[in-house]
Amino acid sequence: MNTFPWLTLLVVVPLVGALVVPFVPRRAALPQQVGLGFAVVTLLAAAVMASGYDVDGGVQFTEEHEWIAALGVHYALGVDGLGLLMVLLTVVLVPIVIVASWNDLRDGSSLASSGTESAHGGAGRFVAWTLLLEAFSVAVFAATDVFLFYIVFEATLIPAYFLIGGFGREGRSRAAVKFLIYQLAGGLIMLASVIGFYVVSARAGSPTYLVSDLAALDIDPVTQRYLFLGFFIAFAIKAPMFPVHTWLADTTEKATTGTSVLLVCILDKIGTYGMLRFCLELLPDASRWATPVVVVLALISIVYGALVAIGQDDVLRLIGLTSLSHFGLIVLGIFVLTDQGGTGAILYMVNHGIATAALFLIAGMLIRRRGTTLISQMSGVERTQPVLAGTFLVAGLAACGLPGLSPFVSEMLVIISAFDYAWWAGAVAVSAIVLAAVYILWMYQRTMTGPGRPDVEPVVAADLDRRELGVVAPLLAALLLFGFYPMPVLDVINPTVDSTLAEVGVTPDGPTVPTTGEEGH
Repeated sequence: MNTFPWLTLLVVVPLVGALVVPFVPRRAALPQQVGLGFAVVTLLAAAVMASGYDVDGGVQFTEEHEWIAALGVHYALGVDGLGLLMVLLTVVLVPIVIVASWNDLRDGSSLASSGTESAHGGAGRFVAWTLLLEAFSVAVFAATDVFLFYIVFEATLIPAYFLIGGFGREGRSRAAVKFLIYQLAGGLIMLASVIGFYVVSARAGSPTYLVSDLAALDIDPVTQRYLFLGFFIAFAIKAPMFPVHTWLADTTEKATTGTSVLLVCILDKIGTYGMLRFCLELLPDASRWATPVVVVLALISIVYGALVAIGQDDVLRLIGLTSLSHFGLIVLGIFVLTDQGGTGAILYMVNHGIATAALFLIAGMLIRRRGTTLISQMSGVERTQPVLAGTFLVAGLAACGLPGLSPFVSEMLVIISAFDYAWWAGAVAVSAIVLAAVYILWMYQRTMTGPGRPDVEPVVAADLDRRELGVVAPLLAALLLFGFYPMPVLDVINPTVDSTLAEVGVTPDGPTVPTTGEEGH
């Protein structure tokens, strides 16, 4: 099974879908039906591929073809545990986003159509850009050539820009431009380091961009630091981290909730993925050198994101800012350089994608019913729409790390590793739990409880329908399943963490999360 080009298939299927959907006749819901079909086929193919993954087998499903011989560039794909989980997260969330946006795509209520273009025309464009983003995201998580990674890293900005600027609320064009400027600036800084790898490898004997070859090079510490800065700044913008985060809240406030899921739960993971894959594995000396500063920036992100979220009146802006705090925890787990921290960080990447996707999508269902994004204009929703209120509460509690829901496990692993690093780092990280409870529960109280507002007439009075429940149910089920039994994910994560820490020269010095059939070590 490993000889079949599964990863290329996972890139090509949504890519073909993105090319086909705009030409589908604009009648009924045909464009989104065709797009959903491509997304489901991609999901099924990924499931078949994942069933053949060996948790102890290292990088698998590899493909390698020479592309630009003079520069040592290859079309090279492959996934280890980290890459596999990110690919699976991507292919699961895309069909959910398409189904969750179905009514918006049908009636155009959250789509920007120009001139006489029908809502179905807007639906076709939305689905096409979504599939294109899926194709590029899978390629990013699977690329094992740095040059190829950079190309698809930048290519993701094309569909992301059009999803933000073409669909959503007033002010979306400005948000899209701000997003693009930040991301392009990070990409240009990264390009300098990409070129630097060519120079370093050429001096070593033969130019190459293959991750496996670059990891074997003996790069002097000073050069590593310059290369590290180029990659880390780009990944910090993408993640995002303080102080290069300001594009995030504007984007989630103005874009559709489906677009926000794609950006925050998939695209932003490229930042933390890149820190693990390129900063730690290829530039270990520089990663250890930068650890104190990165840990401080992560802690600032944790506290600042939570404090700013508390004061927000726009529900989508609030949810966006919570991710600044959550990504701070992920980066903290990565750079404390312990086995528990790395495991918690990767697990958090998965759990954050699930919990925040649920929170955004349910918030979108709430906004559709209330006709506003302002928390101050909502109250008493649980009286008329108890299912909506209940699902919103579960997603919110997951976001603030309630025991029994999957983010709790990853949060605890990161916080324990933070205390191992320094007591003050752990103390600041613990504040994230308290602050998260404040902004989540206060948001729930203001929107769902109370007598309701007689001066604000709801646009839709009905509770969640079957389609919406079908969107929410698998996400909430995953939060519960991995909250009580995270071992299937941890079995995939642990070998990757051990391998990455070995590159950095760190050996496990404390209790670890055992894989199935082990007693720990």
